[in-house]
Amino acid sequence: MPQRHSKNNNDLAFFTYDEKRKLGYGTQKERLGKDSIKPFDACCLCLKSLIDPMSCHKGHLFCKECILQCLLSQKKDIQRKLAAHAAQQKQEKEEEEEKLMLQKAKELDAFDQQNHGAVPQYSDRNYSRDKNGFHGANSVKVTSYEEEALRTMKAFWLPSATPEASVKVEAPSTSTICPEGKEKLKLKTLFPIQFTEDTSEQKKSKALDRNYICPSCKVTLTNTMSLVALSSCGHVFCKKCADRFMAVDKVCLVCDKVCKERNLVNLEKGGTGFTGHGDHLEATDFKHLGSGSGLGLVRPAMKT
Repeated sequence: MPQRHSKNNNDLAFFTYDEKRKLGYGTQKERLGKDSIKPFDACCLCLKSLIDPMSCHKGHLFCKECILQCLLSQKKDIQRKLAAHAAQQKQEKEEEEEKLMLQKAKELDAFDQQNHGAVPQYSDRNYSRDKNGFHGANSVKVTSYEEEALRTMKAFWLPSATPEASVKVEAPSTSTICPEGKEKLKLKTLFPIQFTEDTSEQKKSKALDRNYICPSCKVTLTNTMSLVALSSCGHVFCKKCADRFMAVDKVCLVCDKVCKERNLVNLEKGGTGFTGHGDHLEATDFKHLGSGSGLGLVRPAMKT
């Protein structure tokens, strides 16, 4: 049975549109599945189920142990960088003082050589430089010129004249940051989170994992819902109930604790270090078709 000529003509000097599509040329888009998205009740650091959950004011959830260990390691790193910066400043100050002392000593030597230029000097240090023992003004100028030329000479093949790149330690920031949102984060700004667990008999018999519900409408919380936590008490509601009741009554529906509008924190859903947050759940990748991609001489398999 004859095949379609446009789909099977693969002896051309260029790639057809159908061949480029089969090779994956251009920008490839794929919507991320459930396995690629972090659950809403998972820690942003260890990616496991939350234990003693805590949240920042941007809505990122962490285990208490994980975030405390992260902040502690950041503080230790800051102290190490501050110590290195202080040591560098001390070294620069000492080098500056030494340079000033050498400059003063050089000026005194030049003044002494001008006043006693014709007097022979036989010190051990100068005798090794000039065996004749005469150190006039001209010989001092020549010697200092040679030393300066050797010091500034860019002779990379000589070990003594190899230039060294000085490593400068910048003054580090003294504030800890959120590992997920990269904003400033302090320990006192974290607040605990209290999920309402579903204790019905049907849910217990069906699933071994914990299921959380909204304490107002009793709907099971999932990644597809927008969640809101109260920083005043830590209870978690769906966004519909939060906008309908807490934003109007200014009172938590569980513990009757007074809450203000600034206490409503939108929890971040989904997203890890490898996927997007919120509603941006589409991964894109550009594949180049050419001599450097390994696909320049590859032809797609022909259907028979």
